[in-house]
Amino acid sequence: MAIFISGVAGFIGGNLAAELLGRGERVLGFDNLSLGRIENLRPLRRQARFAFERVDLAEAGPYLTALRRFHRRHRITEVWHLAANSDIPAGLADAGIDLRNTFLTTFNTLETMKALAIPVIAFASSSAIYGDLKGALLTESTGPLFPISNYGAMKLASEAAVTAAAESHLERAFIFRFPNVIGAPATHGVILDFVRKLRATPRRLAVLGDGSQRKAYLHVDDLIGAMLHIRRRSRERISCFNIAGQDRGATVRFIAEAVVAALSPGAAIAYGRGGKGWVGDVPRFNYSTGKLQALGWRPRLGSREAIRRAIRQIIVQETGKNP
Repeated sequence: MAIFISGVAGFIGGNLAAELLGRGERVLGFDNLSLGRIENLRPLRRQARFAFERVDLAEAGPYLTALRRFHRRHRITEVWHLAANSDIPAGLADAGIDLRNTFLTTFNTLETMKALAIPVIAFASSSAIYGDLKGALLTESTGPLFPISNYGAMKLASEAAVTAAAESHLERAFIFRFPNVIGAPATHGVILDFVRKLRATPRRLAVLGDGSQRKAYLHVDDLIGAMLHIRRRSRERISCFNIAGQDRGATVRFIAEAVVAALSPGAAIAYGRGGKGWVGDVPRFNYSTGKLQALGWRPRLGSREAIRRAIRQIIVQETGKNP
């Protein structure tokens, strides 16, 4: 038996694979390597219970062929579908990116699972599905949902495809609505962006927006712990959960100052104007995690502690040196 992870060479996929392997599972992963990096898989590929193939999940035929080949040798019992375009500005510039890499990968995953009779999916959704509700408390039943980015729109469409599949051929479905997830190996995100900017211009850090944007941040280790806790404890046939810490988050100003302090003390921070970083950015959101808390899960790190840990990890990733 085995577990399949789509997007395994990405930030969250690689960390999830490592955790599952550590728990004794056999893991297969696919990735098209458009955002994920093959070097993220080097520690995993040394393990006999891990297998990887470069597959474009937006191409239905090759996807089914590759997964069927492995499924015949080691029966896949569940799919963790993490593959998506995670670059929101890129999806705004070209909506086809999210159609292909976020929605079509989900549609093809569900069709492949149907063809191979794989009964369980765990799907990585996003806070972006809620749209910009101006800081209102977001519960799993909040609605109507009006995403303001193509990424959020395609994640919401993917959720709908998952629940429809649960009616027709899936036995269980888990929908995880992520917050801002941070840690290493980072492939995108505000901390990586700031670190790379400061390396290019060590005396000045340019920030999009006025720094007042406030969001919840969760370290990837806590995210994976939460997902596996839900997988183990939830009894709902369709389990939909917000995942986040229990604080009100942190501002972009806090992140900018923390990165400067760790990497280039004394550098000037040049803030932009307005409370948004880019078109499609949700500057503030406030997650309710009451449902997750009732299941008995608590994060180990708050937003600020998670940010500080992620900054250290990403500086090591980018420079090879401890800050």
